[in-house]
Amino acid sequence: MNELVPISTTALWTGRVLSGLVIVFLLFDAVIKLIPLDVVVETSRQLGIPTNLAVTLGVLTLLGTLLYAYPRTSVLGAILLTGYLGGAIYVHVRADSPLFSHTLFGVYLGILLWGGLYLRDERLRLIFPWRR
Repeated sequence: MNELVPISTTALWTGRVLSGLVIVFLLFDAVIKLIPLDVVVETSRQLGIPTNLAVTLGVLTLLGTLLYAYPRTSVLGAILLTGYLGGAIYVHVRADSPLFSHTLFGVYLGILLWGGLYLRDERLRLIFPWRR
């Protein structure tokens, strides 16, 4: 029962593509916060986030994304990014942002993040087996 089940090539590549999309998006998000671009400053003001936190949020995003991208620390990165996305969801709830396009975006990203990791990591499949 505790044996690793080999991952099909299709599942492995689907997981890599999903994870790659998440990584590219989060790296872009981190970079625009590290600069910080005017759009980041303005959006922070609209959401009630102190503008001086942009760089801190960029560093946290970058750190979590790099941990997620590296196979040995990908689960830790996914856990940290899940917490980060939960905070983003809270900010949008508090700001009364549109539900499906803004507030739930963190949920969509989290599903892609964990789905990609689940498809490419047989150890995660062992912990959370899919039952038919």
